[in-house]
Amino acid sequence: MNIKLIVSTMFITALVVGCGDTGTSRSDGLLSAANGDHRSAENIKRNGPRHSVETLRFFGIKSDMTVMEIWPGSGGWYTEILAPYLREQGTFYAASYVGDKDTPYFMKGVEKFEKKLAANPSVYDKIKLVSIMPPTHIDPAPEGSVDLILSFRNLHNWVNNDMADAMFGVFFKALKPGGVLGVVAHRANPETTGLASAKTGYLAESEAIKIAEAAGFVLREKSELNANPKDTKDYPDGVWTLPPNYKKGEVDKAKYKAIGESDRMTLKFSKPL
Repeated sequence: MNIKLIVSTMFITALVVGCGDTGTSRSDGLLSAANGDHRSAENIKRNGPRHSVETLRFFGIKSDMTVMEIWPGSGGWYTEILAPYLREQGTFYAASYVGDKDTPYFMKGVEKFEKKLAANPSVYDKIKLVSIMPPTHIDPAPEGSVDLILSFRNLHNWVNNDMADAMFGVFFKALKPGGVLGVVAHRANPETTGLASAKTGYLAESEAIKIAEAAGFVLREKSELNANPKDTKDYPDGVWTLPPNYKKGEVDKAKYKAIGESDRMTLKFSKPL
């Protein structure tokens, strides 16, 4: 083989390996963010049952992407990982809900989340804090500008509030062609469907797929990363009976702790090219 060709090939290979945020470097960056000292010991411990790094890798996250997290909640558990990971090279939208005196739960949640971000600017200062709440707040980012949208344990809320179709329409509009929507949600038994199921926090996987496909998304892949066969899904107080909520307090707490967090679907959709 021509020596010049050998050298050129070696240079190109080195360039490809050395650039970007793939393979081991991506894993290490996510691991660092997931186990950073800006997180509480309790939140770090939950990386295990939530498979945080593995789940984000399944959705194809890279540190130079434009990423939007939907309804991060008052605590921003995944925000704690996404913000430092995307801080230097990427763009991160935290799309919270909207609250006022008529919706005190949402209002308190937003206030708590904003206070959390303000308290640690070295981690959270570059977050683009936006809102999603149909029908009024439906343009969280420029159309076709987002690479990856993520939702964790929110789907039942949208079904309960009759806004699931509108929410997925917002996601579809915001994503680039070929962009990915990653959904993790409490999974009901296949035969358990409808609003009654959503009220317990669970929704059938088939319904989640139906909602996404109705908005124009294509299901690309499923994962059982967040499955939990111990979850019987028949609790009087719904999914909130299980950790980390423990809605029943100390009553049968050891039993529910042994079950662990809920059985969850992990679905990867994409916006067609």
